[in-house]
Amino acid sequence: MPHSQHLHTNYANDSRREFLKTSGLGIGALGLGSVLNPNLFAANPAASKQPHFQPRAKHIIYLHMVGAPSQLDLFSHKPELVKRNGQKCPDHMFKGKQLAFIREHPLLLGTRFKFPQHGQGGLHLCEHLPKLGTVADDLCLVQSIRTEHFNHAPAQLFQHTGFGRFGRPGIGSWVSYGLGTENKDLPSYVVMITGSVAGAGNSLWGSGFLPTMHQGVEFRSSGDPVLFLSNPKGIGRGDRRELVDGINFLNKQSLADVGDPEIATRIEQYELAFRMQASVPELMDTSRESKDTHAMYGTAPGKASFANNCLLARRLVERGVRFVQLFDQGWDHHSSVFSNIPKKAKQIDQPVSALIKDLKQRGLLNDTLIVLGGEFGRTPMLQGKSNGGAGKNVGRDHHKEGFSMMLAGGGVKGGITFGETDELGYKAVDNPVHLHDLNATILHLLGLDHEQLTYKYQGRDFRLTDVHGHVIDRILA
Repeated sequence: MPHSQHLHTNYANDSRREFLKTSGLGIGALGLGSVLNPNLFAANPAASKQPHFQPRAKHIIYLHMVGAPSQLDLFSHKPELVKRNGQKCPDHMFKGKQLAFIREHPLLLGTRFKFPQHGQGGLHLCEHLPKLGTVADDLCLVQSIRTEHFNHAPAQLFQHTGFGRFGRPGIGSWVSYGLGTENKDLPSYVVMITGSVAGAGNSLWGSGFLPTMHQGVEFRSSGDPVLFLSNPKGIGRGDRRELVDGINFLNKQSLADVGDPEIATRIEQYELAFRMQASVPELMDTSRESKDTHAMYGTAPGKASFANNCLLARRLVERGVRFVQLFDQGWDHHSSVFSNIPKKAKQIDQPVSALIKDLKQRGLLNDTLIVLGGEFGRTPMLQGKSNGGAGKNVGRDHHKEGFSMMLAGGGVKGGITFGETDELGYKAVDNPVHLHDLNATILHLLGLDHEQLTYKYQGRDFRLTDVHGHVIDRILA
């Protein structure tokens, strides 16, 4: 939010007319500039835009499990790995490989959880995801994802920005830039966090070299839902309106002089911030949701949780927000994986299944793509010392060669798995999917061609998928 409360508060008592009289130039010069250059005050830079082609989806809800959940204990059923639990891993899985923490030749670690089948497609899901099993026919499990980094921050950046270092726009910013928003009173891109912030920080939802209008706006669970949303003490809504009008009068003068598009972005940000003072509190107040809805998600009004954020995600897309991103911390299980997975699975199982059901019953699932996953996967080898893999504190290391992500709604086939890792869950061998391919597919479902969605910066056309990426046609409905 703009820090307009830092301006001298006496200005709030001056009339806008007096301010304009003493501004030196007045409205006339500004109006003349707009007549001579009709593109000077272009349309709202965040306004809804036409896609490249007919979209399957209009909105994205991206659920990022920070720390990387173990696909081998949640989504990827590997009976052979269970059978060979405690055996020394084959040489090709360790020798000559670079792992984050494993240094000595490790043992194989099969899951201790059952993987019942669900739905008409017979999807295997961990026994600790029973409610997701009830929506199995809406799920698309991509089992052969590959990435290029095995440390958290670079992998998180690569997943969301297409590059393992800081400075590039996140996928939500690309979507905002390509499509804008359907609600002028809310940002096109909203972020909510459960727990601590991911290692790569707010660069994951930063706009990089794109206009800052397209960066994600973090909604918080306590205090002001958005920083500086409420007025300072002694400042009313009318006072704030005059402050914004005065600031933007000067901004428009500056825009007329230099034509910097970032000034147009700043003008709209001040206006959006003012409108959000009315729209955001109503959005965040879930007390009007029915008791059945709260029971379905497993939350209560005003209670901060991942479940509450899932409910808010539905309310956001219902209001036309283009990209909603939820970060849930606590999935980095280098130890005690078999005691931690049931706890974390319980925290997401009910609200994610509720989100799918809720969107579906409201006729929004076809227009909303849900994506769930982490920055990489976990190894089929154990990390830590254990008696044949039977110890209580065993965990799994970082793994980039093959892992799982879940999609639902928004134009993807339901009740299917796509791609596969080998029998031990080490490497993607059937229909490997690079993260650039996944991002190309997400953009495609929104009606955006990932090769055409570019931005010229420092003399080069940049895009989310760099110079790679293919749409995964076989998962499209």
